[in-house]
Amino acid sequence: MKTKLIIFATIIICALQSNAQDRFDLLDEKLNQLSKNYPGVNEKVELSVNSTSIQDFLRAIATSNNLNINVDPTLDIKITNNFKNVTAKEVLIYVCKNYNLEINFIGPIMTVGRYNPATQVKINPKKINIEYNPTAELLSFDLKADTLSSVTKEITKLSDKNIIFSPELSGKLVSGYVQNAPFSSALEKLAFANDLKVSLSPDNFYIIEKKTFNGDKQNLTGGVTNPFGQINSNPQLQVSEGMVTADLQNTPILDIVNSVSKELGKNYFLFSELKGNATVKVKQANYDDFLKLLFNGTEFTFKKEGEIYLMGDRNLEGLRSSKVITLKNRTVEKVIEHIPSELKKGIDIKPFDDLNGIIVSGSQPRINELESFLKQIDQIVPLVHIEVIIADVRKSNTLSAGISAGLGQKPATTSGTLVPQFDLNLNANSINNLISGINGLGVINLGNVTPNFYLTIKALEEQGVLKVRSTPQLATLNGHEAKLSIGKTEYYLEVQNQLVNTNNVQQNLLQSQQYKPVNADLALTIDPQVSGDEQITMTINVKQSTFTERISNTAPPGSINRDFQSLVRVKNGEMIMLGGLEENTTSHSGKGLPGISRIPFIRWLFGDRTKTKSENKLTIFIKPTIIYG
Repeated sequence: MKTKLIIFATIIICALQSNAQDRFDLLDEKLNQLSKNYPGVNEKVELSVNSTSIQDFLRAIATSNNLNINVDPTLDIKITNNFKNVTAKEVLIYVCKNYNLEINFIGPIMTVGRYNPATQVKINPKKINIEYNPTAELLSFDLKADTLSSVTKEITKLSDKNIIFSPELSGKLVSGYVQNAPFSSALEKLAFANDLKVSLSPDNFYIIEKKTFNGDKQNLTGGVTNPFGQINSNPQLQVSEGMVTADLQNTPILDIVNSVSKELGKNYFLFSELKGNATVKVKQANYDDFLKLLFNGTEFTFKKEGEIYLMGDRNLEGLRSSKVITLKNRTVEKVIEHIPSELKKGIDIKPFDDLNGIIVSGSQPRINELESFLKQIDQIVPLVHIEVIIADVRKSNTLSAGISAGLGQKPATTSGTLVPQFDLNLNANSINNLISGINGLGVINLGNVTPNFYLTIKALEEQGVLKVRSTPQLATLNGHEAKLSIGKTEYYLEVQNQLVNTNNVQQNLLQSQQYKPVNADLALTIDPQVSGDEQITMTINVKQSTFTERISNTAPPGSINRDFQSLVRVKNGEMIMLGGLEENTTSHSGKGLPGISRIPFIRWLFGDRTKTKSENKLTIFIKPTIIYG
């Protein structure tokens, strides 16, 4: 008996292999016939794909080889392979062999779909995933393209509750997923997800019927007929090869989702009713992208779990997501302050300092929008290194010359210097000796001066040059100020006197002294702004103050203040020079005999003259350099 069974099984297997070989031989012959008018069939194909849908894969071959290939949109096949130096015909046969497909020819058009042999080996029926808890009357099911008749039969067997359906639904395929829901509610959700309706008859029979619509309800075609008919006959909504093309005006969102999902064979579950209308214009979008566009700007969203799309209000628990968005180049405290208020709506945002990130919770589309914004601003902030050269040059020249004479209280002493300055004081004896020498010439007799007479002759020129150079270096982030301050502090004495009465009779004088500081600073402030072409715009503020002479030893020194502001633009690494802080001072003073002191040259013999000239010039060089971290 066993031998007969083995022989019978071998015969069946050989017959199946023979039929399969005949099928592929016939396919090869048909492709050879097609290649006579379409040489692309025998042209070489080079493709390398990874987890690519069969629709996209065959569409690429059709485009590159000028072929007409239509692929069944319900095929859920991912291809990972590398084809090189093979013909399109060989690839098509390979795909049909490995994925149990067939090609139907209508003229030059090839339609690829699943192979449905006329005679099949009997297999075990598909298990219907249905569970029922009779104590709590809770129903669970996980259905995917199961016939309505087998589903209702299984539910009736498990629950002892009678379910019937209208005759036109005998071949209806249903899909859905429900976990531990009340029996009546689970049936309603199953009917709703598959364009059906369920009602309970007076004799406790559940009746499943095709959903009907009011005559005045607008459908996808703009008329009043059933919107869940063949949408490919609607020019405003077309589905081809898994892609959706739509041009709809003010159409109910629920009708759109039902029609497109049905045509593409997508399973979905609604957490809440999709209310409202939408205007959609899209071309060649896949199902996920189509839903994103459809729900954009509405209160609805979707999430995919396995092969089931969950849809409903964005704020519902099942559609809410949480995520940590980390930042690479910015600090989280500063970023949160700059997030627009519109992006914060409907999202809970909290900083997470340990990871320099943000914890967000809300609907996934809003989280995606916020994450996209954060990626745009999470850029490297340029560091600007600023080299500063401060050159302060001070020049002075003083010329003092003249002759002075007079009578002192006592005889003077002859003294003075000849080098480096000419400054002599002559007493009466020295002057009389000089006069005697002149009188010895026999021309003029000048006589003698009194003992207390003195004569002072002075001729002095002083020059000074002081150069101060400092080279500080600063660094700051783009858009932040860099400050530099170099200063000098001097002190002056402040005395306060206060009279204090004692016993209303005696007054005491209290005196307090305090040394108070006075500052003279050179302050430099630079605010750099880096543009996209590495141009640096700098706002520069310079303030300089210097001390002048005191009017007394205890008085505060005077000061001269100079400042300027500048807005400049330089290239990365270029040096600029800032000047203009220049001070020139010229002073003339003298004394002499009236009238004679105004005569050129002679006034130097009968007077005392002093001429002072000073020049102070401050120059600043600035060189900014951009450093990227």
